[in-house]
Formats: sequence, structure tokens, C-alpha cells
Amino acid sequence: MTRRMLAGGLVMVALSAGASAGDKPAPASPPHPQLERLKKLAGTWVAADKDGKPTDQVVSVVRVTAAGSAVHETLFPGQPHEMVSVYHLDKGELVMTHYCALGNQPRMKADPKSGPNQLKFLFAGGTNFDPAKDMHMHEATLTFVDDDHLEFSGVAWVNGKPAEDHCPTFKLVRKK
Repeated sequence: MTRRMLAGGLVMVALSAGASAGDKPAPASPPHPQLERLKKLAGTWVAADKDGKPTDQVVSVVRVTAAGSAVHETLFPGQPHEMVSVYHLDKGELVMTHYCALGNQPRMKADPKSGPNQLKFLFAGGTNFDPAKDMHMHEATLTFVDDDHLEFSGVAWVNGKPAEDHCPTFKLVRKK
């Protein structure tokens, strides 16, 4: 009985030491300007009407997660075509994986030559599809109009070329 209590006590000490270590913040990596720009999008974004005014249609919910190392975006939350995009750094480059309603997961890298008010993502592979024939998101561009206005345009591909009738441009307004 005493041995069992001693062993149980040692396990509890080991577990609590591990939990304490997990409470310490991860060492800070140098800020990456493109990831920092995405972090500033945290919040709820609604579609703009033809006059640029906010509507009630929630298009995107953005949150910073993983101790600030990733940005999680839910597109069309609660809708049958809800999707998720996760942005993070990979060896110093900003990458995005898009978990599409089509059931595939294209990966894209941010173009380092993106303009000062844009982030352009270029196709870099993916899972669960054949890019030579299956429909998939192939490119995406975020245009930062100002802190409360954003434009998103995507380019989907099918049969190895752009699909003209897929991925419209969205004009978004931050919900206040």
C-alpha cells in the first residue's frame, strides 16, 4: 500500500512538473511581417453590399491560435459549405492550407513579391486531389484596403487550368 502511494505521488509530481513546463511561453521567434499582417485580421468579417456597407452575411471569422504561431480562418461559418484555412510559418515562409468543402486540402505559399497592401498565395501542392484534373483552390489574393476593409479573390483550377466560374471576389468589412 505504501509503495502504491509513493508511486502514485511520484507520478503526480512528474505530471505537475510537465504541466508547469507547458505553462511557460514558447521562445519568441522574430516577427514575420506577413504573418503579423494576418494576425491583425482577427475578428468577424461580413460581406459588403454594392455600396461597400456591411451586410449581415458573415463570410469569415479569423482568430490567432497556437501561442500566436498560426492564424485560423473559418469561411462561411455554420453553412453547409463551411471551410477552414490555416496560415503559419514553415522555415520562415508564410504558408496556408485550405480545408475545402470539396474535400481536398490545397497548400499555398505567400509570394514574397506580394505588393505592400496584398498577400498573394501561390499553389504549392496539397492532399486528396490530382491537381492536373480535380477542382481545387490554386491561388488566393488578400488585398488590405484599410484596417476594416478587405478583398479576397481566389482562383480555382480544374483540368489543369483556371475554372472561370468558381471563386468570386469578396469585399469584406470588419464587423464592429
